[in-house]
Amino acid sequence: MFPQVVRSDLAYRTRLEMTTATRQEVLSLYRRIFRLARRWHAASGQMEDTIREKQYIINEARTLFQKNKNLTDSELIKQCIDECTARIEIGLHYQIPYPRPVSLNPISKCWYLIHYITQTW
Repeated sequence: MFPQVVRSDLAYRTRLEMTTATRQEVLSLYRRIFRLARRWHAASGQMEDTIREKQYIINEARTLFQKNKNLTDSELIKQCIDECTARIEIGLHYQIPYPRPVSLNPISKCWYLIHYITQTW
């Protein structure tokens, strides 16, 4: 009976350490985003654009982190961390804070559907 207790205790500590490491990684990303927002300059060079983009970065980070704060699945958490890292790198590379737009072929039916929906709103 004693070895089972030791194994479960070891598994608990390992899970706790992984959770602590994940927590540190998430907090590090959160701080990195806010530091990025502080130093952000719009590609247009206009102060109004810079302020708007800084505010977008802060609001988007708060919204997504609040939305995902109760996640417990380690794979889903890893996907969110990877997505966050990718968005940071893409934003820095292209100098835009917004998510990368999806390209659609204008001839496709999907384009007509999107065009129809946006025109009726």
